[in-house]
Amino acid sequence: MGYGRLMTTRHKDTDVVVAGAGAAGLAAAIRAADGGATVALLEASSTFRQGSNTSMSTSMIPVAGSRWQHDLGIDDDTTEELYHDIMTKTKGQADPVVARALVDVGVELADFLADDCETPLELAADVTFPGHSRKRHLCVHDRAGRTLHRHLLEAADTRPGITMVIPWRVTDLTPVELDSGDGWLVTAESPDGTTQEIAADAVVLATNGFGANTEMVARYIPEVVDGLYFGGDHSLGDAIRIGEKLGADTAFLDAYQGHGSVATPHGVLVTWTTMMNGAFLVNLNGERFGNETTGYSEFAVQVIAQPEAVAWIIYDRAVHEAALPFADYQQLIEADGIRWADDAADLAAMIGCEESAVGRTLSLTADYVAGTGTDPLGRTTWPRALDAPYAAVKVTGALFHTQGGLTVDGHANVLRDGKPIPGLYAAGGAAAGISGHGATGYLSGNGLLSALGLGYLAGKTITGG
Repeated sequence: MGYGRLMTTRHKDTDVVVAGAGAAGLAAAIRAADGGATVALLEASSTFRQGSNTSMSTSMIPVAGSRWQHDLGIDDDTTEELYHDIMTKTKGQADPVVARALVDVGVELADFLADDCETPLELAADVTFPGHSRKRHLCVHDRAGRTLHRHLLEAADTRPGITMVIPWRVTDLTPVELDSGDGWLVTAESPDGTTQEIAADAVVLATNGFGANTEMVARYIPEVVDGLYFGGDHSLGDAIRIGEKLGADTAFLDAYQGHGSVATPHGVLVTWTTMMNGAFLVNLNGERFGNETTGYSEFAVQVIAQPEAVAWIIYDRAVHEAALPFADYQQLIEADGIRWADDAADLAAMIGCEESAVGRTLSLTADYVAGTGTDPLGRTTWPRALDAPYAAVKVTGALFHTQGGLTVDGHANVLRDGKPIPGLYAAGGAAAGISGHGATGYLSGNGLLSALGLGYLAGKTITGG
């Protein structure tokens, strides 16, 4: 299988090597360091602070039963409720062991982030996401992943046991006999081709998925290969390549998080909370084409399937005001990505469709709100009818990150033939997540929950915490 042990005994260079400095890698490194381990944290991209999937997220982490919920009087959420929501969204396909481990560690993880990493978390009490039965998402105040990422980096910087090395890409792992016991010889490469070897007791693969690898996307998730890629440029499938060489198991390689509302040509995410607050999508004919409240992930392919692979989000001032807390939305405003129309005629002119078409869509949605009509597309959540003036944003569908990878257990151990590979862990996009197959199983926050949760569990397990 290509995973024979090097028998020459070596002295270890560090206790743990963590590959990747996104949310998953940072959580693993910080937790391991807090448990007394020395950690070499290797990051392949020199621009990862701006271009990682963590920094490009909205910082939303679903946690059931947190103190933030209790502070706001939300006392009826439990890990069972969150587990049920995950299983319902994935139609029972999510790995039950990993899903259970992640929902169960949620409160402990949130306390770790807030208290040990000094990350200022708050509950997004004004936000309801598709598939979630409670308001349970924790986030930073500006709802920007780059802010969450910055706090984690600052926390890592205060740990003397962590040494960060940038830019070094982990390219290979070989089992090796160390003077401390069984371990790993990690091969890493710099952009100029220089290589180095690091011997460690344990390795955490946190190199994300394969969204930036077009060949792998075409092989495993061809339905979205023609869509915009909106993720980290070093998500090249390194963990899968390295793991498969070691005979590791993989799962859910067709799973991914898509998104149906990336402003084009601006390249800025339009928060899906606009939909939950009453916005809707139309194509270039001025017609709706799906139930927007099912989820933003599955809407990527629906938007890509429309004429010219674009759509328009239509909403009003009230929805606009509700979106203002999101840093991405502020960026959209700064990019002048929102157009305003006084009436249906102005909307039609912007979209390039017949006034009668978009006028009919506005009228029908008002009927659905009033209860005098039933949406044939199945949408039942219509908070209110839109009032002129109308906002319009041109969007396209995108692949954000893949959700399949190396199979892990509830401690983030990588599995081979269903059994843990000693000393090898995976977290975040490097690991098989909890989103089932395809795009429809993605529940808002699954990505960060898997990244932070599995990273934390890996660091905790490594140090016997």
